[in-house]
Amino acid sequence: MTDTTAFDWRSFLLRWSGEWADSLPDDEARGEDDEAAWQARWLGFPPASEVRIAAMEERLGRRMPPSYREFLKVSDGWRHAGGFVWLLAGTEGARWHDNESGLADLFEEYLDEDAEPEERQEADLWRRGLQLDVESDITHVLMDPEDVDEDGEWAVYTWASWRASPPERHANFLEFMRDMYREFHSLRARPSDNEPAFANDTTRKLDEQVEEAKLEALRGNWEEALRALDEAKEYGRPRAGGLGDQIRRLLGQTYTVYFDGLVTDPRYAAELLPPLVAEHAAHSYRDDSTLTFHLRGADDDLVSLAYATLDQVRSGTYRYSGIGPFGEAVERARELARWGDTDGAWRTLREALPLWEPLGPDHLAPLGWVADPLLGPLLTPERGRDLLSIPRGGKAGPASSPTVDLDPGDLAWLAEPDPGNNRTSYRFVLVEGVEPADLLRRLGDGDDTMLNEPMTYWEARQRAQQSKREFSSYDDRALMAVGRAGSGWSFAFDGDPAPFSPQRFVSPAASAGVGSRAVVVWCGLRTWHREPFFHLSVGRDGAEQYAFTYAEGAVQQSGEIPSALNPSRFFHDLDDSAEAERSALEAVSGEFGVQLPRHAIVNGRLHTFTTRSWTRPPRDGETYAVIRLHQSAPHPAGSKSTGDDEPGTR
Repeated sequence: MTDTTAFDWRSFLLRWSGEWADSLPDDEARGEDDEAAWQARWLGFPPASEVRIAAMEERLGRRMPPSYREFLKVSDGWRHAGGFVWLLAGTEGARWHDNESGLADLFEEYLDEDAEPEERQEADLWRRGLQLDVESDITHVLMDPEDVDEDGEWAVYTWASWRASPPERHANFLEFMRDMYREFHSLRARPSDNEPAFANDTTRKLDEQVEEAKLEALRGNWEEALRALDEAKEYGRPRAGGLGDQIRRLLGQTYTVYFDGLVTDPRYAAELLPPLVAEHAAHSYRDDSTLTFHLRGADDDLVSLAYATLDQVRSGTYRYSGIGPFGEAVERARELARWGDTDGAWRTLREALPLWEPLGPDHLAPLGWVADPLLGPLLTPERGRDLLSIPRGGKAGPASSPTVDLDPGDLAWLAEPDPGNNRTSYRFVLVEGVEPADLLRRLGDGDDTMLNEPMTYWEARQRAQQSKREFSSYDDRALMAVGRAGSGWSFAFDGDPAPFSPQRFVSPAASAGVGSRAVVVWCGLRTWHREPFFHLSVGRDGAEQYAFTYAEGAVQQSGEIPSALNPSRFFHDLDDSAEAERSALEAVSGEFGVQLPRHAIVNGRLHTFTTRSWTRPPRDGETYAVIRLHQSAPHPAGSKSTGDDEPGTR
């Protein structure tokens, strides 16, 4: 609660008036009223007496709210409230709007039958509001006698059709005037060539505040720094927005984060351009020409660099590189991330951050890495706060506590419902004592199988479908992501497998376990419209040791299964399939000491490759279909197709 009656209106209005007068060129042509205000260095009018205020209240039938009354006692009206209200009403000009503009009808047209009471109340503002704008740039200022706080203050609403946004609410008249003062400052902060420099006690104080906020940010006091920068940004202080955007971006915010005033500085291009263009690339509907709007004032070389970086981000080839010890840590972190150890990658970056050095005085933290296809997925809002809390750039500050790892360190997370409940079936192969790249030889579909560049699983599937030319009803070549599965193990994971066919399924455990040990799991206990199933097989030195498959309500098993993995422990009663799935996965994790990296699989980018088929070839008498797609040259006009280039079956 703010005591609006104790506010020093006279000092505030005198300061505003003086700053307004000083911002105008001496030789500027002004209207008679503005010329008088400039000469007097006073945007207001003579104060209103209590008698005039009482007469106004009698005319309007309501006592005015406290902050407006106190204002009128100092100035009976006001010129240039912000940039778009040229004359604000005093005791004579204030009047009930009474839907004079017809805006109540316009707002009500957009309400449907299910509109909330608050929405109808907002539309009715144009009938009950007290109008304060006398002259303006189609900008309405209304005080709402029904939006009243415990101090008797009325909320003030401003609206302009050209802003294309709902009415803006100000808690009371004092807050409205403060907001208009800030708007005045923000519009004058960048004077044109013929205007004097906009410098005064207020701007100097704010600029000192910005400088101190920079130091606080580097000391790890980012919350205090952001508050100070946001206040300076509201006044339009140069660099305040660009500095604050660096903090906001690491907090995971991207909307209206443009690094204004800094992104066009060549010193910071390597760090600020990548996150700017990455956000642009994330919205494919945006015309690339709009990117230059946020690069106003940049030279041709920097604009060319921005578009080159945009191409790299879109193609997934952008690579962030730092300098010095932090740059070396970036390379180690990327290597960890590309094989799924995102927690290790984050720890590597975090531990090296105190050694990071800024590119210039307005650089608060490393930022280019958020656009790196491997490093960017490491960022979460919690990790961003953690990073911002670490003293860096040669500044000292209190040590911060690291965030907890994102990966649970087991397999049981696979049993948890994912957003949209899409992960109802999955399969994976775990191989002991080999590097992830070696899985290509053990599981790959022939000698020409390639390990794809790291990408999301969705991107990998989309690319595979675009290049696929043969579709078979019996073949089941899996597209699998690969990485490390804990100490001494590697994994291959398929999060969207083909339907499980127990009669034709062939486990890759034996071939994957040549000279080693391999574990195969295929789970579909939560599949829609299909019988639940679960398969486990373990191979060692090229032979299958043991296996079991739960399908169609029964268990088939072979070999000597360890007691911890005995299927009767999980599938004797499948009333709770999620619990059975969780228990089975926990048992596998405990038996072999393995895990799968949740964050990398769900949110990161991993190498992928296509395996050989998980099903046996068809036997004599079994029917199947193969569809092959052929790309051929267009037929000359009038010619006939031979049929050889059409999809077919056999």
